[in-house]
Amino acid sequence: MRYAKGHGTGNDFIIVPDLDDRLELGPELVRRLCDRHTGIGADGVLRVVGRGSGPAPWFMDYRNGDGSIGEMCGNGIRVFARYLIDHGLAAGPDLAIATRAGVRTVRQEAGGELTVDMGPVTVGRAAWALIDGRRYTGHAVSVGNPHLVCLVGKTLGGIDLSEPPEVDADAFPDGVNVEIVRVVGEHAIEMRVHERGSGETLSCGTGAVAAAAGAAAAAGEWPGSGDQLWTVDVPGGRLAVAPNATAGLLTGPAVIVAEGETCASWLTDPLVTASATA
Repeated sequence: MRYAKGHGTGNDFIIVPDLDDRLELGPELVRRLCDRHTGIGADGVLRVVGRGSGPAPWFMDYRNGDGSIGEMCGNGIRVFARYLIDHGLAAGPDLAIATRAGVRTVRQEAGGELTVDMGPVTVGRAAWALIDGRRYTGHAVSVGNPHLVCLVGKTLGGIDLSEPPEVDADAFPDGVNVEIVRVVGEHAIEMRVHERGSGETLSCGTGAVAAAAGAAAAAGEWPGSGDQLWTVDVPGGRLAVAPNATAGLLTGPAVIVAEGETCASWLTDPLVTASATA
């Protein structure tokens, strides 16, 4: 099986080209691929699926590292677009890509970064999460997938996000991505995230948009005009977000690191099987 490895601000993905939509990408295979000790290692998998010559000829089949299905991934779709452009599968500078959250448009900027129209952003009800033994309150934010944005006044480094936070099940019956956010300047925030199905990651694109929207709401600037940029610093780098209720914009880098092919014998290795199913 051919694959590529890429990342957006440290949020890393295995890209699997399946242009004719023939590959069965089940949860166990995803877990094996994403295992950082016995597999290739990644936060998730992006399957590249062709859909003909319609308005959105490519579908991003995104899977979290635990094998579960994800609706949308802001860093992942930039990496997905970079793969399409680099392989001559799409010309750019504007690409329409189908996702489970709807069609998203990605634009390649002159400097090489990519901007994603993330679609509608909704700031909803107050909710809570129990993180590292402490209860944090925040707001539910939807960016095509669910987020809980918790603004804190202290530095983020001492908060343990290694374990999945306990969350308000009434607000998030299907789980949620949890962001802890600190305002560090005018229209500038820093963020850490525990992603549903992947654990703590170095970056989360939809989370960055959700965090900026939550910070804008706390500052009385919601719904945004779409003209005000927020900088979002994550452990893996910096993203730029224009939070807006109609269409939030996310700008950041996307890098293809390597390409290769899995060994035919690897998937039948009992050590791999035991690790993936443990």
